[in-house]
Amino acid sequence: MASAAPTPTRTETDSLGSMEIPVDAYWGIHTARADANFPITKRPISVYPDLVVGLAMVKQASARANREIGVLDHERADLIDRAAQRVIDGEFHEQFTVGVIQGGAGTSTNMNANEVITNIALELAGRGKGDYAFLSPIDHTNRSQSTNDVYPTAVKIGLSLTLRSLLEELDLLRLSFLGKSREFHDVLKVGRTQLQDAVPMTLGQEFNGFATTLGYDHTRLTENASLMFEINMGATAIGTGITTHPGYAPAVLKHLREITSLDLRTAGDLVEATSDTGSFMSFSSTLKRNAMKLSKICNDLRLLSSGPQAGFGEINLPAMQAGSSIMPGKVNPVIPEVVNQVAFAVAGADMTVTMAAEAGQLQLNAFEPVIAHSIFQSITWMRQAMWTLRVNCVDGITANRDRLGAMVGASVGVITALTPFIGYAAAAALAKTALLTNRSVADLVVEAGLMSRDEVVKQLSPARLSGLETITAAIPVISPEDRIEV
Repeated sequence: MASAAPTPTRTETDSLGSMEIPVDAYWGIHTARADANFPITKRPISVYPDLVVGLAMVKQASARANREIGVLDHERADLIDRAAQRVIDGEFHEQFTVGVIQGGAGTSTNMNANEVITNIALELAGRGKGDYAFLSPIDHTNRSQSTNDVYPTAVKIGLSLTLRSLLEELDLLRLSFLGKSREFHDVLKVGRTQLQDAVPMTLGQEFNGFATTLGYDHTRLTENASLMFEINMGATAIGTGITTHPGYAPAVLKHLREITSLDLRTAGDLVEATSDTGSFMSFSSTLKRNAMKLSKICNDLRLLSSGPQAGFGEINLPAMQAGSSIMPGKVNPVIPEVVNQVAFAVAGADMTVTMAAEAGQLQLNAFEPVIAHSIFQSITWMRQAMWTLRVNCVDGITANRDRLGAMVGASVGVITALTPFIGYAAAAALAKTALLTNRSVADLVVEAGLMSRDEVVKQLSPARLSGLETITAAIPVISPEDRIEV
């Protein structure tokens, strides 16, 4: 059998020597070395498309700024600009091959972007890939830049873009819970504290609480998004701006604002901004807050739907798949369970971000790649978890109205509503009697002569019990001597 023909290659050279690069590859020697050095996650940076877009936006803005201040000729700047736009538009993402976890503080990611955009530009100019004498990945595409300002800026832009889709999904989930709160507005149930019976409420109020807490999270995430808007472009290596023209920083900021439509601003202290990763830590913490609250909601959904016979059985979650290989007919709350697990992963990612932020030394934090990966992964997984929770669970939840009504009818917790009229001591004694005798609280209150039947019925109406209708009648002041021991 004839052997396969060898893959055509081109030769590229760096300070370490030469390598053969596949002739069709848009990446070059620096990317090839990184691919060999960091086979860790088997996940290239292209798994986060918004990060790739953020990189291309930085390169595009830099090309425009360099052309504006006169350090890059119009022909080369325009070629880089056009090439970057193609990446922004979604082309060539598969060429961003370096692993998301890498040593070098993101240098390999920056080199990958430089090489891909340069080789796209060379093709646009009618030249062959690797013709770096005409257009260089470093001297031209990376002009006025360092990994240490490009990478964190691209990450912040990418996170800002990715956050938009998370916020959209978060609001859709909030609206889903809000819709259920309206559907269940008249369904009375027993509220619980510490897993013990408390006082009545409506199922609608419970679901409205879920919607409200997600709304708060939407606000907090939106507020924290502004942390991503402070950038350090123009800082270059450590914040001193070495190798840059004095006009570069304001020019690149202007073009980045135009390209991204984000309210970006240059940090007041570029040395501090280049070494500090506090904004990533704060943002990650807010993501964790959202994840933990969402997980708590899923815990509640699992409890409320537990059973169907020997559990709470108050609501029904949509049956999505068989729940057991041995127990016929068993259905598990698989959707809330997967959201729980995503929340656990987000909490772990937040700890990773915290440790990586602390590990920075002197003028640079070398661990921004794992910070970026952790936050991008958290946003991506959270967005997908919210989608499946909404579409495959919340939208299809139904209420077990008969069971809920029966539990409220048998609950001694309703006597709490009568304490303003009969006093705490009498209410406690009657509650104990009701539990021991399995009799209705209403009957016991009337028999004790504490309230009339009509008044008891009025105060124990669903609207009053759930707080949907406030007590309008004057509540008599109960003095110690008025209290009746039962």
